Amino acid sequence: MGSSSTTYALDGAVVVRLLSAAILGGLVGAEREAADQPAGLRTHIAVALGAGLFGVISTLGFDEFDQRRADSTLQADVTRVASNVVVGIGFLGAGVIFRQGASIRNLTTAASLWTVAAIGLACGVGDVTTAVVATVVLVASLVVLRRVRSFIRRRWTDTTSQLRIWLASSAAAGPVLEALDGLSDVELTEVDIETGSDGTVMTTQLRGEPPAVRQAVAHVAGTAGVEAVTQE
Repeated sequence: MGSSSTTYALDGAVVVRLLSAAILGGLVGAEREAADQPAGLRTHIAVALGAGLFGVISTLGFDEFDQRRADSTLQADVTRVASNVVVGIGFLGAGVIFRQGASIRNLTTAASLWTVAAIGLACGVGDVTTAVVATVVLVASLVVLRRVRSFIRRRWTDTTSQLRIWLASSAAAGPVLEALDGLSDVELTEVDIETGSDGTVMTTQLRGEPPAVRQAVAHVAGTAGVEAVTQE
């Protein structure tokens, strides 16, 4: 690729760089595919391969312009190729992010696409070892930390649950209101009380750490006059 004329010769080093980019991107894409994410195996391979090709072009494609300043005023800044890959992948990553209610989804997949582009670019410029290390760290964080994330969410992340409390036909709401007012470690919203032909139903929301919410639900369910409690 470095000659001043068009060549069709197969450069073994270029092939290794591109295959490395595709394989490493595929490893990350396989994990995202298994997690049923919108950007999976093929998308990550395409991103890594494209970034790798840009890397190859930036390092080998401009050799014919590599001249001494004394001989020519034409200069090529190959670092601009890498910077534009970073900018371009931002649009692709933004395309997989969407908002659902109060939560934002697919941020991890967008981040993996961004990192895979860097991995492919590293392969393209010939730094395959660094790309391998980055791939191992990325895949490990996606796979291993998934269980750590689940544990943290189950144990410490605040959750909001809606409680519906059914009272016995002859039961008063006072004891249940006292039980709700005495709850600790959870936040309680306004309580709605509806009385109909099927009896009295109280509705409220609890917010707190999962163990505290479960304990609060059990406490309310054991209050005198409560027939059933559902948690949504």
